[in-house]
Amino acid sequence: MRIDKKAKIAMIGLGGRGFGLLRINLVHMPNVEIVGICDVYQDRIDKAVELVKKVKKNTPKGTTNYKDFLTDENVDIIMITCAWEGHIDIAVDAMKAGKFVAMEVGGAYSVEDCWKLVDTYEQTKTPVMLLENCCYGKYELMALRMAREGIFGDIVHAEGGYHHDLRSEIAFGKENRHYRLKNYLERNCENYPTHEIGPIAKILDINRGNLFTKLTSFTSVSKGLHEFILNNKADDKELVNAEFKQGDIITTIIETIKGQTIVITLDTTLPRVYSRGFTIRGTKAMYSEDNNMVFLDTKKFKLFDFNSRPLWNNGVKFARKYSHRIWKNRGKIAKAGHGGMDSLVLNAMVEAFLEGYYPPIDVFDTATWMAITALSEKSIRESISVEFPDFTRGKWQNREDICLGQYSLEREVK
Repeated sequence: MRIDKKAKIAMIGLGGRGFGLLRINLVHMPNVEIVGICDVYQDRIDKAVELVKKVKKNTPKGTTNYKDFLTDENVDIIMITCAWEGHIDIAVDAMKAGKFVAMEVGGAYSVEDCWKLVDTYEQTKTPVMLLENCCYGKYELMALRMAREGIFGDIVHAEGGYHHDLRSEIAFGKENRHYRLKNYLERNCENYPTHEIGPIAKILDINRGNLFTKLTSFTSVSKGLHEFILNNKADDKELVNAEFKQGDIITTIIETIKGQTIVITLDTTLPRVYSRGFTIRGTKAMYSEDNNMVFLDTKKFKLFDFNSRPLWNNGVKFARKYSHRIWKNRGKIAKAGHGGMDSLVLNAMVEAFLEGYYPPIDVFDTATWMAITALSEKSIRESISVEFPDFTRGKWQNREDICLGQYSLEREVK
C-alpha cells in the first residue's frame, strides 16, 4: 500500500454505528484523513468534528447536506453510515460524482433500487464496497479456508441469522433517534440479512460460478415488542397502542442454481443471547457457530451421534489449524471493533481505494445481499416464493473482475 497518499473520507451519518467506526477505528488509521462529517442532527456533527480535531489534528467540514461533498475535490470516499433508507440514493449520487462508495450494511427497500445501484455502477464504473464486517470474522474466515481446501466436501446447506435482542434499541427509538423503530412499525421482512448471508455467499461463490435462484420467507406473529413496551415503557401510550408489523421471527429459505439451500433467520424482538447461527453443512464435515463445533466424518463419528459435548468449542483448535491468511495477518493493523472484523473491512476498503484494486465485496454482492429484504417482504406479503434476480446479467458464469489485494475473499487468490 502506498504510504505517500491518504484516503480522504467524508462520513454520511454519525449515529451509533457511524460514530463508533469513527471513534474506534478511522481516527486511528494513519492512511485515512477524515475531511467531511454529515448528519441531519447538528449535535452529532459537532461531536464528530471535535473528535477528529482532537485525534487527527484537522478540522473536517461539517454539514447537514451530503450533496455538499459530491463536488468537493478534497473528498475521495463517500462513506455511508446513515439510516438504511438513505443508503442507495446516496451511493448512486456518489457514483455519479466519481466518488468511491463505502456503504454500511442494511436491506434494500425495493429490487428496483438494487438495479439502480448496479446500473449506475455499470454506467460510471465508480467502485462500490459494502462494509460487511462479518465476512472478516475469525470463524467465518476459517470456514472459508476449510471450504476452499475441500474439508467440507461438497457443500449442500448453510444457515445463519441475526439473533440479537434489540427490544430496548427499538422501543426507545424516538429517544435515541434510531431508524429501526419506524421500520419495525411499518414493514415485515428480513430487514438485516447481510451479516449472515455475506460469509455464506462468499463460501458458496455466489455471483462467481454460483447464483441465488429463489427465495421464500415466512413470518411469525409479532408479540415481543408489545410485551417489552408494556413492561418497560408503559407510559408511552403511543407505542403501547401501536401495532408492529414486523414479525418476531422471520425465516427465509434461499435456493442456489447448484441445488444448495440456505436458511437465514431474523430474530431481534424476543429475549435471547447473541448469535449469528453460522452453519456450513457438507458431505464430509460441518461447522456450527453455536457451540463452536466442527464435526468431521471419521470412523469415530458414531461416538457423537447422541452426545456432541466432547466436540463443543473444538472450533478453537480448527481455527488455529485453518486460520485464514487474512486473520493471520491482522496483527499488522489495529484489532479494534467487533473483535477485529471492523478493522479488517475498513482496511480492505482503504486498500481497494489507494491501490486501485477491485473491491472484495463489490456492487453485485451488495445488490444481491440487500435485495433479500425487498424479496422477503414480497414473499411474506403475497405468501409466495419469488425468483431471485441475477444482478450480474449472466456474468456470474465467467467473472473477470477480481480483488487482488491482501483482503481478497475470492477463490483465485491464495
